[in-house]
Amino acid sequence: MLYPNAKAWRDAKNKRVMVYGMSGLGKTHMSSILRDTGQWFHYSIDYRIGTRYMGEYIADNAKAEAMKVPFLRDLLMSDSIYIGSNITFENLSPVATYLGKPGDTQRGGLAIEEYKRRQDQFRTAEIHALNDTGYFADRGTRLYGYPHFICDTGGSICEWVEADDDSDALMQELSATCLPIWLKGSDAHTAELVRRFDKAPKPMAYQPAFLTRCWDEYLNENNTSADDVDPDAFIRWTYARALAHRQPRYEAMARWGVTVTADDVYALKSAEDFDAMIEAALDAM
Repeated sequence: MLYPNAKAWRDAKNKRVMVYGMSGLGKTHMSSILRDTGQWFHYSIDYRIGTRYMGEYIADNAKAEAMKVPFLRDLLMSDSIYIGSNITFENLSPVATYLGKPGDTQRGGLAIEEYKRRQDQFRTAEIHALNDTGYFADRGTRLYGYPHFICDTGGSICEWVEADDDSDALMQELSATCLPIWLKGSDAHTAELVRRFDKAPKPMAYQPAFLTRCWDEYLNENNTSADDVDPDAFIRWTYARALAHRQPRYEAMARWGVTVTADDVYALKSAEDFDAMIEAALDAM
């Protein structure tokens, strides 16, 4: 690890960390606290995905919908209007909207093959964005003068690595650049995430084999056809399964860095609190 003990962390002039875990446990809260000090460069993987690697897909999808309206089609064809997404750190909904949900197109769903195609686009985009971490860590210091760096990852990072494998290329690259920090949630946190998701289901990215298994099981269990699937019902049904699927994958990643709890993160009020939390995590190893 870049910082093998608490003293190495305290003495480091340039601190670099990568935070990961289930969405909703405080990754962005932590990043915002550090960014607001003016000393930490905040690299958001989801923002990078939406602006660099999926920006054209998102814009083209919006244009395709606009082209269905004759008035807008004429303006687009004459280059009289411009359509783009307004992605920010706080608003990443264009990415989620593009990913969509599989099922009945009359209820806002996507045909399963189109859904899988977009899932594959996202997987490729996220891996590229993660591999850009070292570049942005250096850029933050070299170009902007930030001494410290935090990589704020998406919840699906665990789907694309085989953390039990010492030679996993992505984990090797990331751990050589940053100290990986797992935000570990409790059973109560998981229950709250499920409750929150059930109230407002959102698109997610899934490992291909897991998605295929869930899709087939859902069709069989509900005795329904792919065209009749309620998109929201499917992703609600899948969400708790996805969390259970990801938990051991996060745990496997934990050996590459340190672990903190979601409660620790919720309690953070300052960068000093963050430093103390990481020192304690290193001491506990």
